Amino acid sequence: MSQDDGPVEPEPVKTGGGKVLEQSGLADPAGTNRANLEDAMKALTFAAGVLMATTALAETPVLTVYTYDSFVSDWGPGPAVEAAFEEVCACDLQLVGAGDGAELLARVKLEGARTDADLVLGLDTNLTAAAKETGLFSDHGVTADYAMPVAWDDATFVPYDWGYFAFVKNADLQSPADFKALGASDLKIVIQDPRSSTPGLGLLMWVKAAYGDEAPAIWEGLSDNIVTVTKGWSEAYGLFLEGEADMVLSYTTSPAYHLIAEEDASKAAAPMSEGHYMQIEVAGKLASTDQPELADQFLQFMVSDAFQSIIPTTNWMYPAVTPESGLPTGFETLISPEKSLLIPAAEAASLRDQALEEWLTALSK
Repeated sequence: MSQDDGPVEPEPVKTGGGKVLEQSGLADPAGTNRANLEDAMKALTFAAGVLMATTALAETPVLTVYTYDSFVSDWGPGPAVEAAFEEVCACDLQLVGAGDGAELLARVKLEGARTDADLVLGLDTNLTAAAKETGLFSDHGVTADYAMPVAWDDATFVPYDWGYFAFVKNADLQSPADFKALGASDLKIVIQDPRSSTPGLGLLMWVKAAYGDEAPAIWEGLSDNIVTVTKGWSEAYGLFLEGEADMVLSYTTSPAYHLIAEEDASKAAAPMSEGHYMQIEVAGKLASTDQPELADQFLQFMVSDAFQSIIPTTNWMYPAVTPESGLPTGFETLISPEKSLLIPAAEAASLRDQALEEWLTALSK
């Protein structure tokens, strides 16, 4: 029926005595009342079901976690972590991609106590001191048997994985032995912006830890090797895979992805004689959360086998706690740095601005 036809009047019903009754059921009041009662009961039953479903949905707590984009990607840890935690939490875990690692802190600082986030996952030790200074994070009570090269005693942030920064290259490329040789070479590299990316900031700390006051000279040498500076890791690695550069700033563990997921042994990390800078990725609970107990449950879950066993072959990093099954086959082929570099969190905060200025000055020449 067209909406323009207007309502259709019911046809009259004639009784044997010639009396005309409307099709309202009055010709059979008993049957009509019974039908009306049944309809009313059905309506009440339906309404009750809708109310129960709505109430159950409203009572399901939501835990919102800000993290970096690659964590929530289809190939990242996010989907598996979400499924595993929701099996034990009776909650709705919402992992929200908020750019690359260094952008996470900027976002929560901007949002302040009004943020929707209950937790932030994806900061590292180059940012934890600055994060604490905001007063936006609260302490945790997590305990774990960590399997990291350094002891962990941070009362605010919980580590979930770690690794070493490295330049990844084609395995058959003869790579320079150190940063000075790289700067003197004709090799082209892709790196990430330290203002938005934790690997980019990690590279600044790597050069600073290895060379100290000589860092500006190192950056001057590297400036003409840099093809481009990307906002985040994914963009940089993609350019490398497309052949736009000889090497890309990534991790010593990155070749494991190609070896395990693609059965491709053509990628390798370039060993650097100065040593390799360590990254420890962490998560922290926001003081403004309205789900503090659920946030604590997630942090403790994060160091459990259910979470840690996901990390090696999705985030392609070393897990903070060794899974019960051990590391996947293929991780034993990765390079082991001769020297581990790591600037303590408190010192990294004070060196960050200086290192950034040195980097910007060198790249602007």
